[in-house]
Formats: sequence, C-alpha cells, structure tokens
Amino acid sequence: MGYRILETDDIPGHLHERGHWEDVADIHVREVSDGNMNRVFLASSADGTRSLAVKQALPWVRVAGPSWPMSPDRADAEARAYAQLAKVAPDEIPAIHGYDPENHALVMEDMSDLEVLRTLLNEGASYGPHTSARIGELLARLSFATSDFGMPSAERKALIAASVSPELCKITEDVVLSEPYVEHEHNHWHDGVDDLAKAFRADTRLRTEVADLRHTFMTSAQALLHGDLHTGSIMVGDREGTPVVRVFDPEFSFVGPIGFDLGLYWANTLVSEQRARALGRLTDHADQLRLSWEAFETEFRRLWPTRVDTFFDDAYLERFLRRVWTESLGYAGTEIIRRIIGFAHLTDLTTLEDPVEASRRSLLIGRELIVGREKLPDVNSVRAVVHPT
Repeated sequence: MGYRILETDDIPGHLHERGHWEDVADIHVREVSDGNMNRVFLASSADGTRSLAVKQALPWVRVAGPSWPMSPDRADAEARAYAQLAKVAPDEIPAIHGYDPENHALVMEDMSDLEVLRTLLNEGASYGPHTSARIGELLARLSFATSDFGMPSAERKALIAASVSPELCKITEDVVLSEPYVEHEHNHWHDGVDDLAKAFRADTRLRTEVADLRHTFMTSAQALLHGDLHTGSIMVGDREGTPVVRVFDPEFSFVGPIGFDLGLYWANTLVSEQRARALGRLTDHADQLRLSWEAFETEFRRLWPTRVDTFFDDAYLERFLRRVWTESLGYAGTEIIRRIIGFAHLTDLTTLEDPVEASRRSLLIGRELIVGREKLPDVNSVRAVVHPT
C-alpha cells in the first residue's frame, strides 16, 4: 500500500489492522502533536481504561511543511534506539508496542499522565532526587552496551552500519556545531546579547575548539546515542507513589561520542539553573550535573568487569572516563550557545520577562566550558565557572 500520512480518522483502523485494538468503535482519538518534527495521536477506550499513543514521522518538518523536506526514515532510527534502550533501561523509556516501517509509525505507551520536565521546571518545580541519577544510569548502560566494551566487534560494526543517519547528523553538525559561530540565516538572538553574538563569531580560539568538538562528533563512533537529549525529551511524574522518568524521542539516534548526550543534558540543567536564579526560585538545579555524572560514572564502573575485550585494562578505564567528562563539558557549552544565539531557543530563557542577564551568563558559561574544558577536572571546578564567588 505504501507510505501515507495518517489522519485522526485513520488511527482506529491502523491500530486494529496491526492487532493493537479489537473493537474499532471503542476508540476515541485526538491529535496532541507538539514538537517540530512529527505527528502524535492518543487513542483511548470509551471507558478510559485503555490508551495508546501513535507517533508518525512526516516527510517534512511539521512546523514548516513541505518547504522543509525531511526523510521519515528517522522513525527507523528511533525504533532501533528504543529496541536497544529496552534491553538496558526498559523502565526509563515508554513501552513500545509496535513499529510500522511502511508508514514510519510507532505505537507506544500513553504518557499523558506525565509532564515534560522542562515544562515543570519553567513552572518553578525542582528536579527531585531521582531524575538526573536515572538519566546518568541510562546513558551509562546504553553507552556501555553498545560500545566496544559491551558488544562483540562484529555486532558493533553491524550496529554502526544500521544506525547511520546522515540527514539528522548533518542538522546537528550545522545547527549545534557550526552555524552559531558564522553568519547564518538560522541564527537569531535578543538585542541584549548582540555584542556577545558578534564576539563569539570573531573568537578564533572558540571557533577552533568548536571545530574540534564538531570533528569528534563526525568521526567518533563510540556508542549509540539518543542524539537529542534535553529536558524537553524527558517526562516525569508519579505512578502509585513511585517516581517515573521516561526518556523519549530518540529519532536523532546514531553511533557517536558518548559525551554528546551527557553534554546536551548538562546544558539544559545549567540553563534551567540560570532561569531559577533570575526568578529567585533556585532549589536543586545546581546539583544536577553532579548527580548525573556520578550516576553515569558509578554505573559504567559497575559494568566494566563484564567488558568483552579485557585488553582494555583498568588504567584505560580512567583515561576513557576522563575523556568522556571533558568532551561532555565541551558539548554542553555548544548546546548552551546554540540555544541562545543559534536556532531553536530554550523557553527557559525566552519566557523570562527580561532574559538578558540570564542569557548573557549562560553564554559566558558555555564559552568557558568549551575553551576551558581540559582544565576543568571535576564538578567543583565547573561550579566555580557557573557560579563564581
């Protein structure tokens, strides 16, 4: 039959044909699309006791339409990422009930009882004691399991080949790792940071360091990444008294440098901290980088004795973790900068009545994380950059 764009009225038949729902007449469907890329529908039973979500990748960017074409094959990468994540962190991702490769549509758990982490933070909530630690553990498990430490060489090569995503990687290479440092039509910023935007474009040292991070992103096939991990791709909540954390939307997934996912998450936590400071609502924001790194490092060390290639000794582990830490700081800096003077800004800052001071602080933090990453050996040194005394 071939690929077709699903509409609300198509969802009951789609679910029935694929064995997800028996009684088509019992299905109520509403569209809840909210992101830039895809369409999302929620299907529920008449009595409210059962529900599923259907997510379809469109052949273009949803908010732009056909003027910005985008291959729907990105849904294949998302499905592969979920399959890998389900092996190592099934409780931190939505349950996936099926994937229709012909229509690039995923059927998954309805998470409408949960809240997007960024939304809650913008409303003044804290992270809570579990969120960042769960993220760190998830990234350690995914990184180890899909690296040369956790996967036999032949399987690794097959994973790398299957996970190649040139179109979406090019978006990251451009939007995150080059455009903010040159004149580009995607770039925009608040007038109050105009001097910093111009200074960053003229900053040869900064550009060289970003080029180094960009080249690492392009060439370092260390492990399978989520590829777009930020506070808008994490949902949190409480189910029957148990804290719930769900990471979703891994459509930018590919095999790349482990520090990239950590860096994106850290960037978002650091910017959320600047928002909280601006509003006088600072709670546990400043502790999230530490919590996520400690959880990542602890879990990676726990898994290390199970490595498939023992030629990598314990001394190498120390060097490897050091490199991951350093690269994560650099990628955190690039994400902060692009979210303020590049494309797709953060509502953490844009919804402030006066975003200038927090934006300027964030930009300067981002630059220091990039150019000074080799001289920031631990969390305390980063805290000194983020909140100097």
